[in-house]
Amino acid sequence: MKVGLIQQANSSDITANIDKLKQNICKAANLGAELVVLQELHNGLYFCQTEDTNLFDQAETIPGPSTEIFGALAKELGIVLVLSLFEKRAPGLYHNTAVVLEKDGSIAGKYRKMHIPDDPAYYEKFYFTPGDMGFEPISTSVGKLGVLVCWDQWYPEAARLMAMRGAEMLIYPTAIGWESSDTDEEKQRQLGAWVTVQRGHAVANGLPVITVNRTGHEPDPSGQTKGIQFWGNSFVAGPQGELIAEFSNNKEEVRVIDIDKSRSENVRRWWPFFRDRRIDAFGGLTERFLI
Repeated sequence: MKVGLIQQANSSDITANIDKLKQNICKAANLGAELVVLQELHNGLYFCQTEDTNLFDQAETIPGPSTEIFGALAKELGIVLVLSLFEKRAPGLYHNTAVVLEKDGSIAGKYRKMHIPDDPAYYEKFYFTPGDMGFEPISTSVGKLGVLVCWDQWYPEAARLMAMRGAEMLIYPTAIGWESSDTDEEKQRQLGAWVTVQRGHAVANGLPVITVNRTGHEPDPSGQTKGIQFWGNSFVAGPQGELIAEFSNNKEEVRVIDIDKSRSENVRRWWPFFRDRRIDAFGGLTERFLI
């Protein structure tokens, strides 16, 4: 299967960002992509660097403007498209939501981000209610997609539950980067951990992992920090954790990657982790802590 990844830098001009996304989606489709994945909250800047109630005005319903715009494009190009939107579910109730559009432009399904961070420059708990749809793969014409979002990628339980429910690949729209006060050594540790943990999900579950991060510098509107340098480095890992594709840190890129979905079956035969799981001894995983 051919999968298109779009690593993009955004500005405060939402219309211009969407226009650039549409151009990049068309480019990926022209390169043969059957599935195209966009980065987290792709329509605008990563607004969670500050806590500002006015920014809730950026949220939209699902279905809504973005699913209409990108749905029409998915239908025109005949592709499956993974979006990442700021969802307005009801007044005062908002989610960070991935939406999968089918080749006919319809909504195949959605996933509401379950793990919500609250760190300096990543004040997501102010904006997003944790998801309540569980870890359910989304069935599409290109397979069952285990779509998760950004902070979810640090949690092996999320990847495992998606795999146990039949996901054929794990997909992570992402917005993560460096804060300027970190040393170069610390920055490399953070990036290395981020890649390693997701490659681990691929190995543990015998599935390809597709991760699409944004790139570019985005200033902190409050001036409290020097903003975030999003580290790009979008990548695709195979079911043994092998790196099939690695993007640059600081460049916008559109690439189409070949994924052999049949490898997952062979890898799971060679490494039968699901067979050997001690499910009788895992009850403690549902506890917060055991000491």
